[in-house]
Amino acid sequence: MSSRILTDFDLLVPETVPEALEMLNRLQDQVTVVSGGTDVLVAMKFGFDTPYGMSLAKLAGLNYLEFDPQQGLRVGARTTITQLLESPEVKQYYPAIWESAVNFATPQIRNTATLVGNLLRASPAGDGSCAVYALGGKLVFSNEAGEREVDIDDLWVGYATTARNKDELATELRIPIPAANSINAFKRMTRVNEDLAKLNVAVNLTMDGNVCTDARVAMGCVAATPVRLRQTEDLLKGAEINEESLKSLMATVSAEITPIDDQRSTAEYRKQVSGVMVKRAIEQARDRVTA
Repeated sequence: MSSRILTDFDLLVPETVPEALEMLNRLQDQVTVVSGGTDVLVAMKFGFDTPYGMSLAKLAGLNYLEFDPQQGLRVGARTTITQLLESPEVKQYYPAIWESAVNFATPQIRNTATLVGNLLRASPAGDGSCAVYALGGKLVFSNEAGEREVDIDDLWVGYATTARNKDELATELRIPIPAANSINAFKRMTRVNEDLAKLNVAVNLTMDGNVCTDARVAMGCVAATPVRLRQTEDLLKGAEINEESLKSLMATVSAEITPIDDQRSTAEYRKQVSGVMVKRAIEQARDRVTA
């Protein structure tokens, strides 16, 4: 049992979304929103200080997971990682998200942690963030004036910093339905499954036979935020996916990233294995077509 204790804060427990938005409008950056709390509460044990913690626990109706064959996936702000794992639609249409959830920490944390919270944590090591980045999507933010959508490409503006305004509450993640000829996959490298990733990667490829016509490639743990490897994407577009093209791709991946040394790995190691990880993720996605 940890001997550390939480920093002092006042707990806010709104019972409706309008009540939560009123609190955010009134208190703004004095409030830290707590959904699953699996990151925030740990941070408090290590000195993170906030005047108010606002729990979403009593906000009914935000823990939904809905799939529509025409519109795609809707994930509520309180939808847990476990709910993603239990969804056959997520496993079938969004395997990158499902795979990112399989080894997400421990079962206890998966029962509490949320995908939307993983995005808003804005950690460069976020497995859910990496998977969603490759798939594309929009995060819905609400305040007392209404709601707005932020594209996942515009969500992370710096380390642990997002485009959320101080008076806004993230209420929903929307991910489009993958194209009929697209495939996606996720891979991570870490010391043990429960640990944070040393490196993670997700790919979403649109294929015409063996030729890639469009691509999104996301990687984590190699910059201050999750990143898209746009040079790698450009090389994939119009290329036949084979051993020769994947081998050529590996050097481009390494040149695109700017990792650092930290407690989980070194910049040199991450550069050395990044191309291999992208290659394996592409192969994993490609094998789904032929399986």
